[in-house]
Amino acid sequence: MGNPLVNSLSLIDTSGIVIITTICLLLVTGVVLTVWIRARYHAMENELRRLGDTPGGFDNPVLSRIVREALTAQRGGAEVNTQAIVDQSFQSELRALLVGERFVKSMTGLVIILGLVGTFYGLSSSIGRLTSLLSGKVPATADVTASLTQGLTETLSGMSVAFSASLFGIVSAIVMTLLGVFLNIGDKRLELMVQIEHYIDNVLLSIARPQPSEPQRGSLVSAGGSSAASSSRLEGAVHGFSDSVARLEGAVASFEQALSTFSSSTRDFREFNHHLKDNIQRMSLSFGDLSDSLRQQATAISSTMRGRERS
Repeated sequence: MGNPLVNSLSLIDTSGIVIITTICLLLVTGVVLTVWIRARYHAMENELRRLGDTPGGFDNPVLSRIVREALTAQRGGAEVNTQAIVDQSFQSELRALLVGERFVKSMTGLVIILGLVGTFYGLSSSIGRLTSLLSGKVPATADVTASLTQGLTETLSGMSVAFSASLFGIVSAIVMTLLGVFLNIGDKRLELMVQIEHYIDNVLLSIARPQPSEPQRGSLVSAGGSSAASSSRLEGAVHGFSDSVARLEGAVASFEQALSTFSSSTRDFREFNHHLKDNIQRMSLSFGDLSDSLRQQATAISSTMRGRERS
């Protein structure tokens, strides 16, 4: 009696073998790419560490290009954007490594999808063969038992494809996940880029930056004149700054005065509203008294008119 896993694999048909073989090939490809890309980054890191804090030439074409472009930008007088130089060099010179890195990153989902494809294919095939067996649509044979055995074997073959493909896909995904945890090539690349930027900014450009030369004896007089001119310009700048501060203080004082005026105007307006309310109330009372008087006069006139009509 052999291994049950081996026995189940022996029932897999050609399509199932193709799916499982593809999963295994993708797994091997992912492992090889991970090791190879990480080795390339590690070789560049070793070459960078070999120089340490001393500037020098590199054998690696990527590092040589980064150094050359950084020195060219510095000689041109422009601000050296080290991060942009490193990113552009990696995109141009290490395009194959970056494509392999993206392929490895998507490998986990890819093997799981292929496992699900094998599962659905196996289940669909198994259900179709089982339906044919139960409906009697099997080739006519002399022995009914042999016919049933053959039909069940074909049905189990589909089930074997389904579960075997899922098993291989899940195992491959686990392996790729562990590789991503312990041998993450993305983190290795970022670490290398940070080391290159540190070397360019703090070692190469700091040493290649031109230092101010000592003044010659013949130029002492001109240096004194230039220092005097610099002092006069500094005094002018200080005087201009003092005037600006004085104008600013005047503007602040004017603003405070405007605020005080606005506050007093608001207070007067509030008092005017209060007096206006009182006047309106008095006018309302006066109009009420006038209305009562007019009503009484109208009543008296009406009574007088009725008396005259009666007489």
